[in-house]
Amino acid sequence: MSDGTLRYLALAGALLAYRLPPFIALNEPETSLHPDLLDPLARMIVKAAERTQIWLVTHSERLAAAIATYGGARPHRVVKQDGATWIDGLKRSGSFREDD
Repeated sequence: MSDGTLRYLALAGALLAYRLPPFIALNEPETSLHPDLLDPLARMIVKAAERTQIWLVTHSERLAAAIATYGGARPHRVVKQDGATWIDGLKRSGSFREDD
């Protein structure tokens, strides 16, 4: 099997498990996956998020958009400009703007 197939199967096993841990962190789950698998992956992530807390970091606009579509969660973008890095919409107090 290809790396992408093995990775997808591992993600499916983790996200569809009978007993999920209280927290799952996913770092760039789209790596090595065929683009056609991003939509089903997003649906699995959204479904698992109904039963546990999920923290997801992705570089894939397509995956972020699919999760927003299926789960209604709005992604927070990390912005880097002129040597400064910040999370778009995050206030100095640590909360997000009301319109976010």
